[in-house]
Amino acid sequence: MAYNDLDSAAQTRIEAAAFRRMLAHLDQRSDVQNIDLMNLAGFCRNCLSTWLGEAAQSEGVTLDKAAARAVVYGMPYEDWKAANQTAATAAQLAAHDHDHPS
Repeated sequence: MAYNDLDSAAQTRIEAAAFRRMLAHLDQRSDVQNIDLMNLAGFCRNCLSTWLGEAAQSEGVTLDKAAARAVVYGMPYEDWKAANQTAATAAQLAAHDHDHPS
């Protein structure tokens, strides 16, 4: 059976599993900084948490910014930052400014 032939519930289960696997992968790759993700892919962990919050809201579920970030980061955001975030290099900042001008 092809993916496009699946019912919407099956598609949702598959997409949810892929999302959970992506979060697990990002959790294992805490060395990859958000600015690196932004520079390479145009989104980061914070974007994912925003999208998660918006999706929850569209279903009538309250998921504030801090709670959404905790889902994506696997811990409170401030704890993740303290344990994993490094200062952005000049090259990272230059690439970000080039690709995402204010």
